[in-house]
Amino acid sequence: MNHADVVLRGYRPQDAASWVRCRALAFLETQYYDDVHPVRTQLSEPSLALVAVDGEELVGLLDIEIDGTEATIDSIATHPDHQGRGIGTRLLQHALPTLTARGVHTLDAWTREDAPANRWYVRNGFTERYRYLHVYLSAQDDAAGFTTPEGLSTPVGAFMHAAVEDEAALRQRYRRVYLCRQYLRELTAADRRTTS
Repeated sequence: MNHADVVLRGYRPQDAASWVRCRALAFLETQYYDDVHPVRTQLSEPSLALVAVDGEELVGLLDIEIDGTEATIDSIATHPDHQGRGIGTRLLQHALPTLTARGVHTLDAWTREDAPANRWYVRNGFTERYRYLHVYLSAQDDAAGFTTPEGLSTPVGAFMHAAVEDEAALRQRYRRVYLCRQYLRELTAADRRTTS
């Protein structure tokens, strides 16, 4: 891994198009492939927005929303051509001292069943705290039981949350059912000294 070429810094408005491209390409090969945004999500303040840049190319990003003593990773992504270089871990390590300085005690994140993402969270000190299901109704699925307001067709698509206890039945009915996990990391005094 060549860390010397990658510079970590705060997000800038001129990063907008590169940010969208990096996130879209990083998500393309995951279960979040259709979670595409044409513009960067506007984070509630206070927040922390970091990017990793290799030369002129934005190769990684980390956006964190802060709510008092709790924070949530809104987006973390590494461009597919640069995955495996430790960029996501460096972004996280770079963020931790800022979070602890702002009085944050816990950092959480949500992800689906993608094995590399789940391994990354565990490897970086997160533990699973909660799980539920993401369920998608698509045109190929049975829409029986769905209703819509008068004048609209039956749904051709829908996104729903469901309890884990219903997983087997839901997987029989719908093509896209994902286990969604919340990961949590308790921040410690050691995180105040973390460097990139």
